[in-house]
Amino acid sequence: MYRLLFDHVLSKFEPERAHHMAALVIRAIPALGAATAVKRYTAPTGDLSVHTLGMTFPTPFGIAAGFDKDGTMFAGLSALGFGHVEVGTLTAHAQPGNPKPRLFRLVDDKALINRMGFNNGGAQAAARRLGRERGRSGRAVLGINIGKSRVVDVDRAIDDYLTSTAVLAPIADYLVVNVSSPNTPGLRGLQELDKLAPLLAAVKAAAGRTPLLVKIAPDLADDEVVRISELVVRLGLDGIIATNTTISREGLRSKPSLVAEAGAGGLSGAPVAARSLAVLRIIRGVVPADLCVISVGGVDTAEDVAARLAAGATLVQGYTAFLYRGPLWARQINRGLARLRSSAA
Repeated sequence: MYRLLFDHVLSKFEPERAHHMAALVIRAIPALGAATAVKRYTAPTGDLSVHTLGMTFPTPFGIAAGFDKDGTMFAGLSALGFGHVEVGTLTAHAQPGNPKPRLFRLVDDKALINRMGFNNGGAQAAARRLGRERGRSGRAVLGINIGKSRVVDVDRAIDDYLTSTAVLAPIADYLVVNVSSPNTPGLRGLQELDKLAPLLAAVKAAAGRTPLLVKIAPDLADDEVVRISELVVRLGLDGIIATNTTISREGLRSKPSLVAEAGAGGLSGAPVAARSLAVLRIIRGVVPADLCVISVGGVDTAEDVAARLAAGATLVQGYTAFLYRGPLWARQINRGLARLRSSAA
């Protein structure tokens, strides 16, 4: 049913407008008092819970940062069956992001290209909204992803991240330092160890008891992944999220003219799956077994999620397939995981 709706209705809309339409529906779930009923329908069958980061996740499957940039859909996404919702990327300063159009579908690849540019209303505004969710029963685990404000120079990035940390760490179940988006000038340069080490150390100190993770790019060389993983362990961070979107355009099925028309930005979805899985395996070969590793990039089915868990992921996130699979995607993943576990028992 959703596929017909996508093919004949939603795909006719400009992608960012379609996203805003979906957001209205998701926000309406709790607004209409339907969250409890929807959650009963989407909840995992059987026990899929995972204990990590000092808390229990009802299912290993969550939604990645980028879908709910401002933290306006948290309650609705919780009801749809995601075990954790990572909001953001949020910045200390409100910012409009890059000029439109900035979001493009590659349907033949089940992919997206985005150059959104951390469009959000700022950390303070999000904190006021999300603070109301703290302590509510039945909600998903709340992750908050923070990045550098565009108006702040790279050499002042630490202070900018610390501003966001002070505001958001007290309400987050876990916090993520995003240094891997390709859409903010200079941001990926913060993955260089001489810049990354002081940044992560400062944010960790400011975050206090809130678990801290770092999100890395799929475009890093293997040895860079190893060095960052070793740094995470050395600094005592709680985890790594691998991976963000890629700047690569290799192996796409879509017409080259369509890809060229989309232009610069991060590619997400099925084309990044193989590299994301490879990075997961590299990380897991370096870090301790109890370090939380969240795998994201190209997952579509319950089998995909199960494969990431088997490769060493503690948790798994998705985003792009949500646009192609529709509102029952998390339910499908959770029910599929339950069936896979039951058949293996």
